[in-house]
Amino acid sequence: MISFDEAVMLVREIAKPVGEERLPIAAAHRRILAHPVLARVNSPPSDVSAMDGYAVRDDDLSSLPARLRIAGKSFAGAGFSGSLPPDCAVRIFTGAPVPPGADRVVIQEVVRIEDDYAVIDVHPGPSTHIRSRGSDFEKGTRLLEPGTCLGYRQLVAAAGADLKELTAFRRPLIVILGTGDELVEPGTAAETPGSIPESVSFGVAALVEDWGGTTVERIRLPDDLNSMKRVAREVLQRADLVVVTGGASVGEKDFAKAMFEEESLELLFTKVAIKPGKPVWLGKARETPIMGLPGNPTSALVTARLLLAPLVAGLAGSDPSRGLHWRSATLRGSLAACGNRETFVRARDVVIGAEPLSNQDSSAQRMLVEASLLIRRRAGEPELNEGDTVEVIDF
Repeated sequence: MISFDEAVMLVREIAKPVGEERLPIAAAHRRILAHPVLARVNSPPSDVSAMDGYAVRDDDLSSLPARLRIAGKSFAGAGFSGSLPPDCAVRIFTGAPVPPGADRVVIQEVVRIEDDYAVIDVHPGPSTHIRSRGSDFEKGTRLLEPGTCLGYRQLVAAAGADLKELTAFRRPLIVILGTGDELVEPGTAAETPGSIPESVSFGVAALVEDWGGTTVERIRLPDDLNSMKRVAREVLQRADLVVVTGGASVGEKDFAKAMFEEESLELLFTKVAIKPGKPVWLGKARETPIMGLPGNPTSALVTARLLLAPLVAGLAGSDPSRGLHWRSATLRGSLAACGNRETFVRARDVVIGAEPLSNQDSSAQRMLVEASLLIRRRAGEPELNEGDTVEVIDF
């Protein structure tokens, strides 16, 4: 049995990107960038107006009021043709090219129109209301770095750089295997005596999606070793990661590891000194990572959040440590002294701190609705009281 920190290090070692692919920018949301984004154009492409108003020469404002003939209009995408003549103004709109010769844009609110003339009674002030060519970024500027998660803000920058496609890390394909004769599909347990709804795989699949993976299949397996071996052999041919729920203890029908033994299973760890979730394990078969989660719902989701999330993040091209950002919070309640295993207490995030939940049973499901934080308790840590500082992570 190894420590939690040792388990995290072993996860990091195998959490390497599974590959790259080119994809349309419209399909790149939440993907991890594999190559830098370099601007193909200047932004803006020319000097443009920052306001609706009139483009003028500074020299023509030396004597006020200034009466300037309106020589034409400049729109975004359809600029004024030619240079701005002396003693003239060009009606201009936000984002439109500033005609050569103009020094500033006078906002329309301080301009009077008399027939075909723009009349400016007072000096408009120091601001020119012109965005210079390339003032946002110039062609060749490195806008986004590899490893960037492409959110809505990053996609705007990439599209503005005139890229229609991006190279991102491929989302890892993940198969989830649920083990246990007692498990049935939700919606059928009430009519099947002795059964319980299989619930864990749905939460694991959602977590996988949140951290950059794609669940391609969820399979419920009976506790029959030969059947399980056949499925293990098949899924290793199409998965970048296999997640097994249940069957990780030492019971007569716990075959989670045995089902992979004929596929050259290499175990990296078999137990972790944590509570809940001690039976969590990690291995590789035919170079494909396999993570085994406990069968109890709370244990499964706690270990998935702590160890599966960074593994999926790394396989998707992100830094695995992105999944383990601990922060300080004020304890709202009390906690007994911690035993000899590091413990992750389920808690709710309240405005004034972290409030431990009353039910800490590893099989609980209702509690998961309220648990938004995990409080980290180090092995042997003394009793904690209201107002003490604790380490927490989003759950």
